[in-house]
Amino acid sequence: MKKLVVILFFVLVIGAAAGYAFSQTNLFGVTTDSSSDASLVQDQIVKIAELASLEYEYSNVIVSETGKNISLPGVSDIKFAEAIRLIEYDGYIKAGSKASEIETSYNDSTKRLVVRVPKAEILENVADTQNMEIRDIKDELFSDYPSQKIIEDINIEKEKLEKEKIEQGFLEEADKNTEEILTALLETPAYNEVIIEFY
Repeated sequence: MKKLVVILFFVLVIGAAAGYAFSQTNLFGVTTDSSSDASLVQDQIVKIAELASLEYEYSNVIVSETGKNISLPGVSDIKFAEAIRLIEYDGYIKAGSKASEIETSYNDSTKRLVVRVPKAEILENVADTQNMEIRDIKDELFSDYPSQKIIEDINIEKEKLEKEKIEQGFLEEADKNTEEILTALLETPAYNEVIIEFY
């Protein structure tokens, strides 16, 4: 019952970054000071990397239930005040590299630019609990369904989904997306060679 949509920002980022590049002077230009050039490039790469994250949106439905058991002498456990809720909510998982940890080095004589990017990790895992829909499936007399139970069940499902996405290669896909975007933007006549390294 999940509606799973993967959103790639490749076209949007390319357009936005390219427009920004043309509006700036020497965005990826080479200066005589290699350290200042690398610093300038790193600032722009950080901005690009922040937009190059991969986002996975989903809609999910879970069943949350609660109940109490009591034990009486000579009688097996009795469950009472059982309540069951059907919870519908949307969420998203975002993966990407930590832009603040990107490193760049530039060789002025060879015009060789090396960009070291940390491997992707989960940046956000968000469930929209503000707009979730809750339906009563079973609500017995004297039952008092705790809202905290709903949040706990959603958090368990969030962790489960995050693990599934990682096992499916979501982080590797995010790395590939980042590499494609950086390569497309940095391969200009200003550089003889551009190397993207993940660490």
